[in-house]
Order: sequence, then C-alpha cells, then structure tokens
Amino acid sequence: MKNSSYLRFLNLIDALDNVGSLNQLDSLETALLNYIAVSSSNDQVLLVNNIISLKNYGSQATLHKKIKILVAKGYVQLIVDAQDGRKKSVVLTKKAHKYFDKLSNLIERAVRV
Repeated sequence: MKNSSYLRFLNLIDALDNVGSLNQLDSLETALLNYIAVSSSNDQVLLVNNIISLKNYGSQATLHKKIKILVAKGYVQLIVDAQDGRKKSVVLTKKAHKYFDKLSNLIERAVRV
C-alpha cells in the first residue's frame, strides 16, 4: 500500500490545494489563464475578442474585466496588432510561465511521493 495509486492521488490533491498559496487568482481568472495557456501551447493566437466570446465562462463584460485583472496582476499582456489597432492578442508573461512551472513541479512531486 506504500505506493498505491490512491495515496499518490491524495498527494496530488494536497499539492493542488497548495496552489491557492501561489497566486491571488479567483476561479474564473484561473480558468481563463488555463485556457490561454492551453491555446498558447497549441500555437493558437488568441485575441481579446476570442476570449470575451466564451459564453460558458461568463458575460462579455465579466470576461473583459477578468482579462484586465490578469493584465494588472502580470499574468498576461495585450499586444496590439500592427495592421489593425483594434485587434489585441493575449499572451502569457514570464510570471505566468513561472506559475505553470511551479504547478508542474507540485504535481510531479505529488506523484513521486
């Protein structure tokens, strides 16, 4: 039972519970940051309009506000399109990459234990 799958699962849950101490993001901000990270890892260019059209995450106003919060907290930045100033792409910052690296380390540690 020392290395049982269930115990590894419990360690993983414990590690994920510690994620709250990594940042000050609420659940919607975390979900949006995860969405942006997955899109980025798939080499998708995300525009602000793409994100605010995600109806299952909330209203356009709420999503726009959350994007601004992610920018203010330093997790994403908005890059204005040189051809069309109305288009802004959303990209992860170094802080976001460090955040995901820390999450990965926590999960790997939990699986090893």
